[in-house]
Amino acid sequence: MTSNTSRRHFLKGSAAVALIVGFGAGGLLEARANSAAEKSFNPFIKIRSDNKIIAVVKHFEMGQGTSTGLTTILAEELDADWDDMIVEFAPADRKNYANLFWGGSQGTGGSSSIANSFTQYRKAGAAARDMLIRAAAGEWHVPASEIKTSKGVLSHASGKTARYGDMAAAAAKLNPAEDVALKKPQDFTLIGNATLPRKDSASKTDGSAIFAMDVKLPDMLYVVVARPPRFGGKVKSYTDKATRAVRGVVDVRQIPRGIAVYAKNTWAAIKGREALEVDWDFMEAENKSTAEMEAHYTDLLTKPGNIAKEEGDVDKAWDSAAKKISLNFNFPFLAHAPMEPQNCVIRYEPGKGAEIWDGCQSPSMTQDVVSKILGLEVDAVKVNTTYAGGSFGRRANFTADYGGEAAMAALAIEGRHPVKLIWTREDDLKGGYYRPMHLERVEVALDDNNAPSLWRHRITGIPFFPLPADKLDRSAVEGVSNLPYAIPNIKVDQHNVKSPISTLWWRSVGHTHTAFSKEVTIDILAEMAGADPVAFRLNLLKDHPRQAGVLKLVAEKAGWDTPLPDGWGRGVAVHESFNSFVAQVVEVSRNKAGAIKVERVVCAVDCGIAVNPDVITAQMEGGIGYGLGTVMRNRITFDQGEVVQDNFPDYEPLRMSDMPKVEVHIMPSMEKPTGVGEPGLPPCAPALGNAIFQVTGERITVLPFGENGIKFA
Repeated sequence: MTSNTSRRHFLKGSAAVALIVGFGAGGLLEARANSAAEKSFNPFIKIRSDNKIIAVVKHFEMGQGTSTGLTTILAEELDADWDDMIVEFAPADRKNYANLFWGGSQGTGGSSSIANSFTQYRKAGAAARDMLIRAAAGEWHVPASEIKTSKGVLSHASGKTARYGDMAAAAAKLNPAEDVALKKPQDFTLIGNATLPRKDSASKTDGSAIFAMDVKLPDMLYVVVARPPRFGGKVKSYTDKATRAVRGVVDVRQIPRGIAVYAKNTWAAIKGREALEVDWDFMEAENKSTAEMEAHYTDLLTKPGNIAKEEGDVDKAWDSAAKKISLNFNFPFLAHAPMEPQNCVIRYEPGKGAEIWDGCQSPSMTQDVVSKILGLEVDAVKVNTTYAGGSFGRRANFTADYGGEAAMAALAIEGRHPVKLIWTREDDLKGGYYRPMHLERVEVALDDNNAPSLWRHRITGIPFFPLPADKLDRSAVEGVSNLPYAIPNIKVDQHNVKSPISTLWWRSVGHTHTAFSKEVTIDILAEMAGADPVAFRLNLLKDHPRQAGVLKLVAEKAGWDTPLPDGWGRGVAVHESFNSFVAQVVEVSRNKAGAIKVERVVCAVDCGIAVNPDVITAQMEGGIGYGLGTVMRNRITFDQGEVVQDNFPDYEPLRMSDMPKVEVHIMPSMEKPTGVGEPGLPPCAPALGNAIFQVTGERITVLPFGENGIKFA
């Protein structure tokens, strides 16, 4: 059976007929029919004879709601019954399931899932609906224009009706139209529906949702790896006699990233690793402590860096300024700390192929890395994507670290057993990937009219991914290299620090630190000018109506001009990230002992068309909680190159008692959807800092707040 990618067509199988619509490698819409059991090509929609409709989701689900969002878009244009929609994760296939914003790579990140798929999935749904309508028109001998669709049923004024599943076989005989009209937004019934239940809620509640940790294969071994305690360290020698004596341990092998311990269960593998005696080589490792790193960063702040933005003459403006201030900001290393530590399962057949089960954020990266390790063609590596228990960027890195380690472990035993590789919480906190530490210097000034006259901003840190010293790390400067405030003289530059410490994008990437330094600084400028912080910002955002729009909305909903109880403070921040606009007002109280409590956060978001308002609200709430927990207490520190923190007792997540009341207001919009997974995080820290200033009179520029003597109630 051959496929024809030049036009869309149906093929009949011996089992239940499935109507499948997808986009081919050339970007053209194509449709195929296939047995419901066959899943070897690139569909987005499959319609089964029992009227169940499978939405094949090309982005993985880590709790952010992608499986619900993409299914909503398909179901909307298809006029399907929401209860009939079933979610299936797409296989690894970059030709057909590429992230359209990533230039041919398949993966999830950058708050791009809905944004890059919106039109693509709408066309897929509309094409399938058109095929079904024309199939019914042919069988009923009526004009296609007279046929209506609703909740998975075709109907005609004559009284004839048919379910989509009943019409799939007839539709298989038709050639799909080349161009199909999409719905007008005013006709949406599912998109924008705030009461639509999530597709993953029930399975995650009853335990039937499959995570990689749930996958068990016959004859499978469990593996943990002893890694160097300092980044850049290597194995010099090791002794495994005591390890092999641990009950349940099956084997011990050295792999490029450490010593792999194989066992019949996780506990035996962990105890076996504890019994290892390893002599490490730290000649090329990171051996500095945090204070030494900070001293090096501080020195770099005195030197010109890689230019990110330069307008006007900041030196001249500085010399003539009426009021000016220089600020130093310090942002620590941060761990992603998802609830589910890294893990995956791999089955390897030497010379033939490999199959992986993983909550996989980037199937393309995993395929590339694993295929090279195992000496296979990329297509010989099959990736089965499961649910993931959080990520925040951790599961997407160019080294595919835990997937690569699993492949190394499988290769070391020549594929004799399937392997489940597991990182413990301590493994990830002490030896994973981190949001880089950044030190920043910001110099700003006002002219004689109390208007900002210059903004000079220098950033230094380890790049989010390897770069030479003279190459600009655009991720590090995002958020200030496109400074929205109307300031005539601007200069932003940046330094790359060389270190073997592995760093990675972290929820909202560079915006995690630039939003804080930007929004605290603009608040300080407003104070210097004797202006209201909201009014001051609005005056500088005249050329940015969407930022001004969310700022006005959040000020209104928060009652910005209303009085607060004694001992309370209110702070504001607004920021654009991932093409979405978010403003937040944070209210805090201070008790008699001086402890701060975050009482309320009001959030306004403009993310274009709101596909799933409830998911958007949840993502704003989640971003706020994640962001608050981090800036209140969290940091990763080093002692002679070794990470000090190792689990939640000393890298404390936000507690339920810390979580404030959160109100989310979504700006009505007909713009294309943009990201929501990350944009809720950046404004919360500066808004909190600005609120704390209102009750303490102290401007905090070193994070986390807890390191400045701030105690939280």
